[in-house]
Amino acid sequence: MIGGHLRRTALILSPWLAIVGLWYAVHYSGLINPALVPPPHAVAARFAELSSGRLPMDVLMSTRRVLTGVALGIALAVPAGFVLGWYRPVRVFVDPLVNFFRALPPIALIPLVIVHFGVDELAKTVILFYAAFFAGVIVMYEGIAQISPIYLRVARTLGANDREIFLKVVVPMTVPHMLTALRVALGVAWATLVASELIAAQRGLGALIQDAASFFQLDIIYVGIISIGFIALAMDLVLRRVARRLLVWQERMA
Repeated sequence: MIGGHLRRTALILSPWLAIVGLWYAVHYSGLINPALVPPPHAVAARFAELSSGRLPMDVLMSTRRVLTGVALGIALAVPAGFVLGWYRPVRVFVDPLVNFFRALPPIALIPLVIVHFGVDELAKTVILFYAAFFAGVIVMYEGIAQISPIYLRVARTLGANDREIFLKVVVPMTVPHMLTALRVALGVAWATLVASELIAAQRGLGALIQDAASFFQLDIIYVGIISIGFIALAMDLVLRRVARRLLVWQERMA
């Protein structure tokens, strides 16, 4: 038992230790100017320094913006995904539009967002909402469209009407897709965060990175990037654990 835990811990830590080792190797190799690649211990020292300064507030502001944008995006993506997945004519009509807007990078929309929504929190939320919605709606309607018709035929054979089929067959079978849509939307929102905080943000991890870039403070840039990555990773791990608990019935069916 202890040996199994040790092996699991080693497997989890190995890639991170490899990255740190590679990071040190690049810094000391001379292939790249060492000033352009601050060593991990320097970044860790800067992280400790910022942790007693502006970093907690930056993390809080960015997390709040991401969660707000994702919550609004998924709240609309789920019903929209149901409609697109359940009604094929609607999907055929709307699918090109969804894919067109999904392909537009949120950063390209910043000038229009500023014109229509100003430079306050609403503008940042709109950018994150846009990214989260189109990431989530694709996952939702593709998942619903792939539900095997055999489940619907069996339910209808047993006397279920359309409402019962939707509530007792379709909805439970789309829970995994809802959770996947939420995970994808969160990842896309964190990836879009820096772009959203280009809009006159005074606080936030994106603002921290941009302020550091203005003064060529590369260690702070690394702190901001690594913070975004670890927060996004932590949220994804929480969602995966929640998904395992909610989808126990699927394992029993399998």
